[in-house]
Amino acid sequence: MMNHQLEKAFAREVVQRLVDAGFEALWAGGCVRDELLGLTPADYDIATSARPEQVRKIFPRTVAVGASFGVIEVIGPPLANGKPIMIQVATFRADLGYTDGRRPDAIRYCSAQEDALRRDFTINGMFFDPIANKLVDYVEGQKDLNSKILRAIGDANVRFAEDRLRMLRAARLVPRFDLKLDETTKAAILANASAIGTVSPERIADELRKIFQHTSRVAGIGLFIELGLARQVFPEVFSTETVGMYSDILAVIQHLPRVASFPLVLASVLQKLSSKQAEETCRRFKMSNVEIDATRSLVQFKDSLQSPDKLRLCQLKKILVLNVIDDLLSLMRANRLSSGHDTNDVEYCLGKLAEWPREILDPIPLVGGEDLKALGLKPGPKFKLILDLIRDEQLDGVLKIRAHGLLRAEELSKLL
Repeated sequence: MMNHQLEKAFAREVVQRLVDAGFEALWAGGCVRDELLGLTPADYDIATSARPEQVRKIFPRTVAVGASFGVIEVIGPPLANGKPIMIQVATFRADLGYTDGRRPDAIRYCSAQEDALRRDFTINGMFFDPIANKLVDYVEGQKDLNSKILRAIGDANVRFAEDRLRMLRAARLVPRFDLKLDETTKAAILANASAIGTVSPERIADELRKIFQHTSRVAGIGLFIELGLARQVFPEVFSTETVGMYSDILAVIQHLPRVASFPLVLASVLQKLSSKQAEETCRRFKMSNVEIDATRSLVQFKDSLQSPDKLRLCQLKKILVLNVIDDLLSLMRANRLSSGHDTNDVEYCLGKLAEWPREILDPIPLVGGEDLKALGLKPGPKFKLILDLIRDEQLDGVLKIRAHGLLRAEELSKLL
């Protein structure tokens, strides 16, 4: 909370200094919406009549993050974590044509009212004057916020043609703020959903993270399907916009922990694919290697712990030491509960994790590659097979000391 108060105070100071220099300056967008809802804004953005070069003259510490679009980042004092406050200051602008469905081809500087009219949704198009403590609303955003409606500003088809990611953003904002999607806006998304594929994979993935990791994820993913966006984003999973056809997927997601990682929710959606297909999907969206590995592993091992008490100890231990084991057990639990089954297998695994310390789950190998080389073996299939067999017997508790492991290695080298 202290960080938020520092950010808010600095955002007010930036406005004050711009006003003192003779310019109009207002808080803009999501921070205004969040303040009206009584929520803590993630950040504060400022819109102003000052040009980028004028902003940079007023503030000694700035970064030109998007000067060609009128955006300058003003650097403030440090927060408790040592990182400085960063406030984006954008010149009021009108966008002049879009050819890539993402960024304007050119801009012209304009009034605050024109700037508001180019924004995505009415609830995001409001301004607030923190000096006069006054809402500046040219788009009836407060009315829609009070009525709990998400409505595109102006012609919805034009707004979505300008930036097609706005369609996916609608699927995030509606459940997050418990809104109803305006029918005209909804119709425009349904008509334009096929164009979401032209948005860069990274931007789609960023929006999916926000939908999938929020506590409103079930409603968000349901709307994602209903609006025809899931069919375009994940054609390997979704073939129609009929939400009821995917009730099994939504049921699994319903039973995930309140706080869930992106790979866990994504694996819940992709788990009917093979692990290779899941990996290919992740790579298509240029996700991080950590996310790709986690999602692939969750899909690969989702059924591996059924009847864990009947597995060899080496099999069980190798799964229980996976980096994704917590998410894997959460996925197992959600799958079991969504299909009306008990979670005994999950509880058994949790019991073993509590019972076995790390040195039992993943002990230091008794025999290594150098030991096999000393026996005259050369790296190759046989080499790996012997190491694997000895490791399994160690995890099974058959081999407990190094001397026995070396004897077993010598024996296997003659048998195989």
